[in-house]
This record gives sequence, structure tokens and C-alpha cells, in this order.
Amino acid sequence: MLLSSPGSTPLVLDSPHSGTAYPPDFGYACALATLRRAEDTHVEKLYAFAPALGVAWVEALFPRSYLDANRNTTELDLSMLNGPWPGTLETDPAVLSKVRLGKGLIWKFTDDGVPIYQRLLSVDEVATRIAHCWQPYHAAVATAIDAAHARHGYSVHLNCHSMPAISASHATDFPGLVHADFVVGNRDESTSSLPLALLICEHLKALGYSVAYNHPYKGVELVRRYGRPAQHRHSIQVEINRRLYMDESTLKLHAGFAPLQRSLQSLVELLLATDPRNLV
Repeated sequence: MLLSSPGSTPLVLDSPHSGTAYPPDFGYACALATLRRAEDTHVEKLYAFAPALGVAWVEALFPRSYLDANRNTTELDLSMLNGPWPGTLETDPAVLSKVRLGKGLIWKFTDDGVPIYQRLLSVDEVATRIAHCWQPYHAAVATAIDAAHARHGYSVHLNCHSMPAISASHATDFPGLVHADFVVGNRDESTSSLPLALLICEHLKALGYSVAYNHPYKGVELVRRYGRPAQHRHSIQVEINRRLYMDESTLKLHAGFAPLQRSLQSLVELLLATDPRNLV
């Protein structure tokens, strides 16, 4: 349920939300076209150049609405299950706000608030999704980061996403927000150094893009879990506005794709040439 390629550089990229292989056991009740708008559509194509540059790449093939690899396994809505959950559950109110929006480990609603299921999920099927999707995905990301760090003494991990031009009702805590071209997040400097994050922001701005920093997306589980800047392990979430490269209604790429991809390659090449230990 994932694709990965090893790297030879300090850089690791992952795309947890671009999967389009809808498993036969999903059992969703809403229209597939509605569900597909949850995907970070075409993100894997935008970064297709990365493996040839020696960058490690990990990509989920399963859709985020089936299981969101960028959430912790504790982020479950018990009202969706047909029995008690045997594992630990999240208690942090800030994290639970996303669960209440229907955006926990297993999605309850689409970004527009459409219910995904007309049934309760069994505890066993959720456990199976974790075992077959979440655990292998996180193992692949952790392995790639550990290998990059072992080779070079530091690692830079970009968690790659896309976002709608305007935030929908159940997407974030800021419905209706008009997004910048990019949002760069490091959970308020807890998952990467400030100089490295600012380097990314300033590079994108110099290319003519509007850039927001840690708002409305700070980064979630994949940067929280693997970002340890004090150990020279830097994890940064990069959100790209979908209007830059695709039609959000048809999901088709448009003429903006090629120049955006060139910009992303220039960013990756900059990071490959930068040792964050030397940034001040």
C-alpha cells in the first residue's frame, strides 16, 4: 500500500495523502467524486524528479480518507466504532478538535462535511487498516530518515501536501480562509530549526509565491514524530495551493504544473546544497 525508493542524500520526502487506490473493504457511502476531493491530488507527480537526485521518497497508495497516515493511532472517534477500542486514545483538546471535525485517523466526514459512512466500523477492520497502512508507512519514513541521518550526520525531511485554494467547512478550524500559495510548517520551530524553515520560505518568496508560516497548517504527526532539530533531524511540512497546478473541480492538471515543478526542484536542489548545521 505504499511506494518507496531509497536515497543517497540527507533529504527525505514523503507524500501521505496522494493515494488513489481505494481498497475494496472501504465501504464508503458517499460519492467517489466527493471523496476524491480529499486527496492531495498529483503531489507525487510534482515531486517525481526527486529520486533521480538521490532523494529518498515514500508515498502512500491508499487514500487519506481510508486512513490518514498523518494522524496518530490515538486519534479515533469512538462513535464510529461498533465496540470499545482496546488501545490508547488521545486526550489533548487541541488534537481532539480535528477529531471532532471528522478528521482523525479514520475520517468521518469529507472536507465539506459529507458523511463518509452509513455504518459503524468494526474494531478489527480499523486495527487491520493500522497494521496494513499506518504501520508500514511510518516504518518506511522512519527508516529513510534514520538512513539519511546515519550517512550525513543530519537529515532534512519534507512532508509533502497540497491544499485547496479556499478552506472548506470541515477542513480546518478556519473555514473560508483563502490560502497562500505555500504554507510552511514546523510546529512553531519544534520540528526544525528556524533558519532552515526561513530558508525555504524566502526561496519560495523569491520565486514569486506568497508564503504563510505555521498558519493555518503547522504540521501534524509525521513532522511531530520525526522532527528532532536538536539532534539535527529536521522535519518540515510543505503545503501547496492546488490552484497553482490543477483544476480543483475536475482534478486535471493545467499549464501551471510544469513551472511549479521547476520551482520545487529548485527548492530541493537548494536543500541538497545546504547543511542546516551551518545556518544561523
